[in-house]
Amino acid sequence: MKRLFKTLQGLWSLAVGLKITGVELFKPWLTVHYPRQEVDNLATFRGHIELVPAADDPQTPRCIMCWKCVEICPSRCISLRLHAVGEGAEAGDPGLLLAPELKSPYSAHLPPPPDKIERVLDSYRLNYSLCSLCGLCVQSCPVEAIRFSRNAYLVGTTRQDFDLDLLARLRNPVDAPRPPGPRPPT
Repeated sequence: MKRLFKTLQGLWSLAVGLKITGVELFKPWLTVHYPRQEVDNLATFRGHIELVPAADDPQTPRCIMCWKCVEICPSRCISLRLHAVGEGAEAGDPGLLLAPELKSPYSAHLPPPPDKIERVLDSYRLNYSLCSLCGLCVQSCPVEAIRFSRNAYLVGTTRQDFDLDLLARLRNPVDAPRPPGPRPPT
């Protein structure tokens, strides 16, 4: 009797499982079969950060080189390099260093600085393999010069593929990701 009861209980469990499978079989798919289909609701997607172009020149970033994004990043995945226009210190006197590899303009006993010192951004790099997507860099930027990208299709085979030069990506939109949408037939 005990064996018959266990057999009926097992058959009942099988019937319940088949019922659940049958119901789920005819529901619409929630999975996107990439690359045949692509996701079209990327409005809230937060990808890697990217530089925002200036309003007057799309090749120039809006960044004022304040280093707040570098200082606040808990992962230390952002690095900047810049130089000041008119910098003319001799090689023998390094002058005052503002940051590693960044001399203060006119700090090596040169004539007084002009009214405005113009800084030029040489590189803005992001090591995306270290980034935790916390958003502190985007929040701390005083001029909204960085934002999250909508690039959901960033792929690579090595870690070097995720070491991004954001300044080069801003200046060369050919390397920029294409907008989401249907792919042309191949």
